[in-house]
Amino acid sequence: MSSKVLIVEDEANIRRMLQIALHSEGYQALEAESAFAAKQWLNTTAFSCILLDLGLPDEDGKSLVRFIRTLVDTPIIVISAREHEQEKIAALDAGANDYITKPFNVGELCARIRAATRSKKVIEVAEQLSDKLLTIDFAARLVTLNGEVVELTRKEYQVLEALARAPEKVVTQTQLLCDIWGPTHAEDSHYLRIVISHLRRKLDCREFDHDHHYIHTEQAVGYRLKLL
Repeated sequence: MSSKVLIVEDEANIRRMLQIALHSEGYQALEAESAFAAKQWLNTTAFSCILLDLGLPDEDGKSLVRFIRTLVDTPIIVISAREHEQEKIAALDAGANDYITKPFNVGELCARIRAATRSKKVIEVAEQLSDKLLTIDFAARLVTLNGEVVELTRKEYQVLEALARAPEKVVTQTQLLCDIWGPTHAEDSHYLRIVISHLRRKLDCREFDHDHHYIHTEQAVGYRLKLL
């Protein structure tokens, strides 16, 4: 059975375009033109991913994201024409997993859907995250790269763990700073940039013939851990 994706979008032409693109990727796409219609679907159907526009006719999309989060932990990818960074941060803080701005590339969107659904499966696995090279043992607080232990400072491990607890999902700068350094450091982004720089150097895959970067920057929003 194909995975179900809910498209919450008030513009019929965009819903149709997404319906065709998702069908070609093997998804079953169901449509909702409003927050009310989306809630009706959520009462009766389980979805593997939700695509959600912020500009809905009957309710702001961020409010709908918060409502969905009271019901399910299904990955939510916001699709919106709102380009302001504060809108992206607010949507992510409300509980969205990712944010893509209109107009967008359908191939990139499908890749983000795959990443979001893959990361949900990873989160459901016990206390360890791993891919071809990187392993993070949360219980032992141990990080290895290609079988070799990666020595991290306390702050470096805390930042990496925060990203690894939500792989492929954007974690905002504010969330990282408040959770790790404390609320009084919410604006001290230079602390975070230094730690991220050290982590990137320590998780460099080039010597293993892999042109891969684990930590990606979402400009002015936050960071995400991308698995190999």
